[in-house]
Amino acid sequence: MWIEAMTSECTPASVLRVRVASASDVPRLVSTINAAFEVETFLEGTRTDFERLTEQMQRGEILLAENDDGQLIGCIYTELRETGSRGYLGMLAVDPTQQRSGYGRAIMLAGEEHLRGKGCSAVDICVISWRTELPPIYRRFGYVETGVEEFHPVQRLKPGVCECHCIVMTKTL
Repeated sequence: MWIEAMTSECTPASVLRVRVASASDVPRLVSTINAAFEVETFLEGTRTDFERLTEQMQRGEILLAENDDGQLIGCIYTELRETGSRGYLGMLAVDPTQQRSGYGRAIMLAGEEHLRGKGCSAVDICVISWRTELPPIYRRFGYVETGVEEFHPVQRLKPGVCECHCIVMTKTL
């Protein structure tokens, strides 16, 4: 699948090739995901590693976005839920050197289209409550808050960090 990412000025930033990631993509995905999530300073350790990402890819699929030179721009995790009528998107990651270029929106839209193609009529995302900058962004993408869930981090919270929760946001496809 090819998608066109748009800059904030609504001019094409680049054409991205989006495909389902394979096991051979895991090393560079781990690097990009961890770099993108370095802003989560309230957690200890890295966002993912080879083993965790490989496990995720057994439950769902990672969509990988590359530019026409084959450079990894970003990725998103997709998973079918509720007998396939509902999807989940998570771990949207854009290479930090490519952020604020419209790629995140383009990758998110590709994830939604991927789930729509699998028969999903709605998609959920979970936003960690410490990431207060994210809900307004996802609202602009058409998501609305529908609830909260307990946060089950794979890494520990740093000492002194209060507990947090997940904000569930949903979009009808």
